[in-house]
Amino acid sequence: MEMLPNDLLRHKSECENLKRICVIGAGAGGLAALKVISDTAYFKSGKWSVIAYEARTNVGGIWRPAPPVADSYNVPLTPLYDSLTTNLPHPVMAYTSYSFPPETPLFPRAHVVQTYLESYALHFNLMPFIRFSTTVLDARWESTKWIVTLSDGERLTYDHLVVANGHYHIPRIPDVPGLADWVKHDKAFHSVWYRKPDFLGDKVLIVGGGPSGQDIAAEMCTVTSVVVHAFSNPGAEPKSVNTGNLIRRGRAIEFRANGQVIFDDGILEDNIDRCILATGFQMHLPFLEGSSMINKNMPPEIPPLIPSELFNSTYHVFPLEKHLFPLQTQYPVSSVAFMGLMMMVAPLPLMEAQAHAIVRAFADPGSLDPITEAADIIARAEKIRRAGASTPLDTAKAWFRFDKDEQWSYRDELYEFAQDVESGTPPIKVTEWEKECCDLTVEMRSAWERLEKSGEAGEWLRDVGKNGVQDWVDLMHRVMDYAGNPHN
Repeated sequence: MEMLPNDLLRHKSECENLKRICVIGAGAGGLAALKVISDTAYFKSGKWSVIAYEARTNVGGIWRPAPPVADSYNVPLTPLYDSLTTNLPHPVMAYTSYSFPPETPLFPRAHVVQTYLESYALHFNLMPFIRFSTTVLDARWESTKWIVTLSDGERLTYDHLVVANGHYHIPRIPDVPGLADWVKHDKAFHSVWYRKPDFLGDKVLIVGGGPSGQDIAAEMCTVTSVVVHAFSNPGAEPKSVNTGNLIRRGRAIEFRANGQVIFDDGILEDNIDRCILATGFQMHLPFLEGSSMINKNMPPEIPPLIPSELFNSTYHVFPLEKHLFPLQTQYPVSSVAFMGLMMMVAPLPLMEAQAHAIVRAFADPGSLDPITEAADIIARAEKIRRAGASTPLDTAKAWFRFDKDEQWSYRDELYEFAQDVESGTPPIKVTEWEKECCDLTVEMRSAWERLEKSGEAGEWLRDVGKNGVQDWVDLMHRVMDYAGNPHN
């Protein structure tokens, strides 16, 4: 049926008023953004549209496995090693809107998390909003729109970007004297290439005290005569390591050509055959760098002034309002959001909260208050400096590392901010059991590993989760009681 002139004008007006949103990445953050956006009245009424571009062939991001490539010049798509289990109990790490299936092991293997994310995407019908095997090569603000160039050569315009491409891809190699030569001669390699414990020599050095560094050190103890584990706090006990061939050392400060490494306490270890660097990853936003939408340098120290452009120091993206929205002058602050940059947090529920805040800012740009946010940024910088950061680099490294309670207050603040526009969405507060269980994760994980080794875990899991979240809360309390019983 042919449109009448008035219908044509109305259709043109509706197209012009349509808010088009581009999500970069379909890992945990991108999926949260798609779910929350597609739930809104704006989307359901046809006022908003959303699409995610995912470089790989399925959802999942870091949780979707990829084999290590054969050479050190091409980085694997994910650093996922074969034995990886979550370092948080899944009731704490799950989206608030979608639990793991009943009887899921409390600390699931990576493939279980991948299946969970696939199930989440199917349950909320997100797959139609994802274009797979498509990389965003370039995104630049021109006049009033983001111009996005895709890997197939297509160029499209969007009103908003949600950047959810993750930050566990480009390995960070520390600038330590002699280390570059070790890497060049394949005597040292980053953990992004690690998949399982193989014999690499009689004496192996693991650098890095994070979860992957501790896991890899424990695994290498099963195949190597001596494992030296170097990290900044050697007084901390590695997780579940109870072997006689592990040596803990402080920070490595010099690598010598003869297999010797010197540590910050002056101790020298010799005859080291190989080194695995579990030293983290760089924040990587190549689609913004080519168009000068972001400055890949260390930002100037503040106060007195907040810079007028956005910076990627590779340790942090700065400055961001609410750790999401770029406080700069090249493009509207509310036109783009950066998801999931925090570390040492429960990421999925946090990114879900961020998605709700993003909807608020996209719908109502005036809800962002640059003056208040700038003051908050300056206050955070001063807090980090009081905690011991003496250089801009120290500040950058600490920027997204939330202390014990910050992630909980941050989540609550995001939901409070989102409530003003998202009518009908009940306020979501972080529960006390989340805080308690997160604080006791190390003890809980150790106890759960003992239950799995003893063969009792299956019985503990029987029917748990069939009656809702409280089942999981009760199980975690039982496991914590088990952990505190010296006779177990």
